[in-house]
Amino acid sequence: MRTDTGQVFLLEDYRPTDYDIPEVALVFRLDPDDTRVAAKLTVARRENVAADTPLVLDGDGLMLERLLIDGEAVDPSCYEATEDRLTLRRPPPQARFELTIVTRIAPAKNQALMGLYLSNGIYCTQCEAEGFRRITYFHDRPDILSTYRVRVEARQAEAPLLLSNGNPVDKGELEDGWHYAVWYDPFPKPSYLFALVAGNLSGVRERFVTASGRPVALGIYVEHGKEARATYAMDALKRSMRWDEERFGREYDLDVFNIVAVSDFNMGAMENKGLNIFNDKYVLADPETATDLDYANIEAIIAHEYFHNWTGNRITCRDWFQLCLKEGLTVFRDHEFSADQRSRAVKRIAEVRTLRAHQFPEDQGPLAHPVRPRRYREINNFYTATVYEKGSEVVRMLHTVLGDETFRAAMDLYFARHDGQAVTIEDFLRCFEDASDQDLSQFALWYHQAGTPNVAASSHYDAKARELTLELEQSVPATPSETRKRLMHIPLAFGLVGADGQDMDFQDAEGARVRDGVIHLRKRRQVVRFKGVETRPAVSLNRGFSAPVTLSFEMSRQDRLFLARNDSDLFSRWQALNTLFTEALIDATASVRGGKEPDFDPVLLACPGEIAAEDGLKEAYRALALTLPAEADIAREIGRNIDPDAIAAARNALREAIAKTAARIFEKLYGNLTDSGFFSPDAQSAGRRALRNVLLEYLAAGAADPALATRQFKTAHNMTDRAAALTVLAHQFSRTEAAEEALSTFEETYRGEPLVLDKWFAVQALIPGPDTLERVRRLTGHSAFSLTNPNRVRSLVGTFASSNQSGFHRADGAGYRLLADTVLQLDRHNPQVAARLAVAFRSWRSLEQGRREEARKTLARIAEEKRLSRDLRDIVERTLA
Repeated sequence: MRTDTGQVFLLEDYRPTDYDIPEVALVFRLDPDDTRVAAKLTVARRENVAADTPLVLDGDGLMLERLLIDGEAVDPSCYEATEDRLTLRRPPPQARFELTIVTRIAPAKNQALMGLYLSNGIYCTQCEAEGFRRITYFHDRPDILSTYRVRVEARQAEAPLLLSNGNPVDKGELEDGWHYAVWYDPFPKPSYLFALVAGNLSGVRERFVTASGRPVALGIYVEHGKEARATYAMDALKRSMRWDEERFGREYDLDVFNIVAVSDFNMGAMENKGLNIFNDKYVLADPETATDLDYANIEAIIAHEYFHNWTGNRITCRDWFQLCLKEGLTVFRDHEFSADQRSRAVKRIAEVRTLRAHQFPEDQGPLAHPVRPRRYREINNFYTATVYEKGSEVVRMLHTVLGDETFRAAMDLYFARHDGQAVTIEDFLRCFEDASDQDLSQFALWYHQAGTPNVAASSHYDAKARELTLELEQSVPATPSETRKRLMHIPLAFGLVGADGQDMDFQDAEGARVRDGVIHLRKRRQVVRFKGVETRPAVSLNRGFSAPVTLSFEMSRQDRLFLARNDSDLFSRWQALNTLFTEALIDATASVRGGKEPDFDPVLLACPGEIAAEDGLKEAYRALALTLPAEADIAREIGRNIDPDAIAAARNALREAIAKTAARIFEKLYGNLTDSGFFSPDAQSAGRRALRNVLLEYLAAGAADPALATRQFKTAHNMTDRAAALTVLAHQFSRTEAAEEALSTFEETYRGEPLVLDKWFAVQALIPGPDTLERVRRLTGHSAFSLTNPNRVRSLVGTFASSNQSGFHRADGAGYRLLADTVLQLDRHNPQVAARLAVAFRSWRSLEQGRREEARKTLARIAEEKRLSRDLRDIVERTLA
């Protein structure tokens, strides 16, 4: 574990290294407690660098055994080796030489899961962002691009499978039951993309033929007996490869592509060149153990990591400040893939819900930072929703601004111009400027400026002049270290919806650049006049969420209800209804806090029933439309002095009111959607299940007993329906015999299925109310709970802290203390996971005074610990600042 050094890295301080390392040859002799790593580095001094300039390489917890230059041992007086650094004080005079470094490491003791570690008998690596320095001394930074030749030696009985990056070039037997394999990757890559896997795994193998007719051997390696659960991941991989050829013209470049699934992994997956390593929850699926959400996540993440082959691997980032260049761009690509595979409207709504749930609070709190940060203390803490999700939205806006044809031309130019390079945001945007002949300097502020812009809008219709006036004004709130904000380029897709629900025509628009249904807001205030508008329209603004902004639109409830029923843009139709729900819930929360019963508009209560019965809408869309804003969404909209208990009570009241109003419609539709017993993970089937399970939640809310949920739990033919029923029983009928019996049955049935047991932990962590804290505390002592397994920690403590508003934010602060205890324990061996759990405190200042003070005291207690990791201290200090 690296303790905090206090060092802050600044974008403005970037400079190339004095030495390059164009070639790397590695030899691993694997042993759980004593692995020997011999690294032969071809070192090249850069031009204009003095011959006596020391060579300084990064390390982390390393033990140096030998050091040689061009095969000769180096005099100890010529170098200094510590756990964290190797300094060659007097390099040889020649500009190019071979440096051989022999280190010893202990994979079995590596509980941080960074570098080379042992997971359930499988040797595995994770080198992003700075894990390679835990294997050998190196310039462990993304702008050092090297070709890698890797020889892996292991006991054949222990590790019959030996994998690394690139193509296999040799293998054979050694003495005493050992064997070896040699891999060579001809494409220069940064050290964070290095990968090695060795162990006893079984493979699912298929063949893919590229657009140019070149065969590629595909392999997905999993634990023995789980091969059938990897078939969907293999199908998703092949679809991803074909889609990238057709949509972006990107063909795969090696002879093999391998994926390995492991159970202990800090991240979701890792895009190492030719050898992706996955958390097994994003590979393994069958109807009995995986939900529809699991299938969708597998499809998206398989695609995401594969798409990195070009956006991240072939073209990588110059430094970690440019992280969004690979992540945001690749998230955009995987979002587009999923939209093409499923429903584009449903996918877009899901994306925006994720953005608002995770990135908007980040922008509004102490951890706010630009899509491209300018400073960091610990780079692991910048794998954030801002870099990934907002980064994707920025690329989507580029697509909106430039249009399909120009956007594709710019991407083609980017691939052609920068293949094999480590580049910057400026390099990326210059390709779009050159392809479009546009100045994107104002647009570039989306990368450089933190905060979520707000657009205030109002409209006026002049019937006599047949003219609609739309007034727009933008503002960006202050964020940490940024109080003065510059004006943004905000592309707002729009439509003028007539009484028949169709988009109206207009003759022209004055006052702003309007093209292809998009208003380009560039000034602080703009007035747009639409002429030739025959009747007063309802204005549908920011269609498809064309810009990641908050929209304050002065609109009548009648217009919003009209759009919720009629807007041709399905995202905006959902948005109108969601806004109505949100406004009603904010009012209801105020009523609860004032000691009054919430009172809801009957017209609004009727809307969910109307939408549920509308056959012209896909079931997946109807399921999303019927889903109320989450408690965290309501809290975000209230913004300050938040009482989570009042929000929970208001949301329960609205759910029950809707359930009573639409009971007959919901009951009939639920019956019509009865499970046939046949399972398919396709989008249409998943949509039917999603709608049925949303209806189950409403019907349970209006019921006095748990009979319906109990029946679905007992008769379900798939994990989606079974887990949904279990959730309804545990959350709406908690502490009843039916709920406890279902939880017990589920645990007993899936005791040997770790990924399913994670769902069991998570369901209980989300039970609303203050009593859940004690349940979570008990479950940390469960025989299946382990602090060394990131999935298990996230499923229980992470879910409780990040998603259970009324449970975590207990008025007495006990939820905060439980999280602090867990975080401090975790920090001793896995700082990455500890720091990410601590992010749950990010919105503490928005709470009501009592909870706010309890959270502050808990954060201060963590900060007072003397031996915090750099990861955790960075999060805590920024959250407290």
